[in-house]
Amino acid sequence: MAPTVELLPAPDPLDGIAETWDRTAVAAIAQMTHGLSPATIGQAVSDWAMHMACSPGKQLQLAAKVARKFGRLNEYVLRSAGDADAEPAIEPLPWDRRFGDPAWQRAPFSLFAQGFLLTQQWWHAATTGVRGVTRHHEEIMSFAVRQLLDVVAPTNFLATNPVLQKRVAESGGKCLIDGANYLLEDMQRIVRGEPPVGADAFPVGEAVAATPGKVVFRNELIELIQYAPTTDQVHATPILIVPAWIMKYYILDLRPENSLIRWLVARGHTVFCISWHNPGSADRNLDMDAYRRLGPMAALDAICAITGSAAVQGAGYCLGGTLLAIAAAAMDRDGDDRLAGITLLAAQTEFSEPGELGLFIDEAQLSLLENMMWSRGYLDSAQMGGAFQILRSNDMIWSRVLNTYLMGEREPMTDLMAWNADGTRMPYAMHSQYLRELFLDDGLAEGHFQVDGRTISLSALRKPMFVVGTEQDHVAPWRSVHKIHMLSSAEICFVLTSGGHNAGIVSEPGHPHRSYRILTREADGLALDAEEWRDRAPVKDGSWWEAWGPWLAVHSGPSGDLPPMGTPSGCYAPIADAPGHYVLEH
Repeated sequence: MAPTVELLPAPDPLDGIAETWDRTAVAAIAQMTHGLSPATIGQAVSDWAMHMACSPGKQLQLAAKVARKFGRLNEYVLRSAGDADAEPAIEPLPWDRRFGDPAWQRAPFSLFAQGFLLTQQWWHAATTGVRGVTRHHEEIMSFAVRQLLDVVAPTNFLATNPVLQKRVAESGGKCLIDGANYLLEDMQRIVRGEPPVGADAFPVGEAVAATPGKVVFRNELIELIQYAPTTDQVHATPILIVPAWIMKYYILDLRPENSLIRWLVARGHTVFCISWHNPGSADRNLDMDAYRRLGPMAALDAICAITGSAAVQGAGYCLGGTLLAIAAAAMDRDGDDRLAGITLLAAQTEFSEPGELGLFIDEAQLSLLENMMWSRGYLDSAQMGGAFQILRSNDMIWSRVLNTYLMGEREPMTDLMAWNADGTRMPYAMHSQYLRELFLDDGLAEGHFQVDGRTISLSALRKPMFVVGTEQDHVAPWRSVHKIHMLSSAEICFVLTSGGHNAGIVSEPGHPHRSYRILTREADGLALDAEEWRDRAPVKDGSWWEAWGPWLAVHSGPSGDLPPMGTPSGCYAPIADAPGHYVLEH
């Protein structure tokens, strides 16, 4: 009897057309909403509203809060009528500096400020603690309401801002004219694709990214820079720095006074740094594994060949640190012993609590981003930068509107601001994979992230680690960074430094008002949770660099002769002077 042959259904010719139409429509929506998913916002509002409607107890609590806050405000008005220094009804949150000027203590402006702060507090109570609302939707609602309240804050309007009124009076209204001119100038620069005012004072390769060195290797994704030694001898183990490709590498090589790379070279280290290619539409299919293979793995091959060293100290910043951890876990799995130690700077390996950045990570949001990237092959730097600005709208949007466009006082450009304006793009395949497999699924921590078709585990990491978190990090919250203690039993020297994601890392010795906590967990030692770690870790004044220096010296071997700059007669002959070509790509 002849065997039965099952015929596969013929492909529907409309499948490709339907997918293209769907993707094009969603990409158009993404352009109109600047990459924010209306579905995500709608789901959050619906979830909150429906559960609030079914919560008469919560409604009663909120009604009582309205009455109490109105009473507190009335009491403050009566107290302040007879005492200009009366105790306020509410204090701003520690990081809210909008009402710090003494002019806000005088009526009627004190009433405006106090009313706003009480309203803000009430809305926080209204958007949190509603039974049945998912945690993600609660966070979105709370965040969205904060954004709306920030728009209508009394600091943003001439009629309700005494500091602005004083400025207008002193300048005879000239500040408003200057501010309007600044706004027009900034809009013209955005339309023309030009950098912000003052950025040209920090040319790359001259004022910043100026530490001497050579590009000793280049492939389609990276240039590897070897920095010229400034000491007679160097430690035996070289250092490879893996920066994030969401940013230009030279945040670690700004001006000579605050260049981490220059600081390392001056302390007898042979330093190599990856400079990433700025991807375009043609690079849409570069994925995480391409970044691993063409990035740190290719760099390790070059470094070992140039220096003759069998081991390298790896240091990764932000997304580069996550990639370094992935590469290190795959190397340990495969018996590759070329990493002598690992330094992670504001880099996450566990993503279940990614902080406010997680507001932009859910299925609807990722679908929107993927379709936007699909239409052009990458995520534009302006889109990513806009998301980070929204996370800190008080400091990065409304304070700028007030100071620059209303008070007519343009903030002087700094090296860090100029670097921040020098954006990069994210290829479609890599960014989609990164957001889905790491952020959404937390695959690296949960043990189902694969490299070369096989699962890797961070529990394989046994080399000593130096890990830095920053107290005010909105990109990689320090409690999330700290979770490496729960994933690896290696020796971990953990540092919590003052500052944010960028300024906390670029924190050179002598930088004022810097401090850090430090505590080492021995190999196979007890893993403390984040709060207990902070309670036990002693506080030290100064820069965390001064703690990393001795750690590196201990783990980088004795000092010896200088290695060659590349291999002039080999595969890694110097190609160009630092900072190379890729960092100049726009």
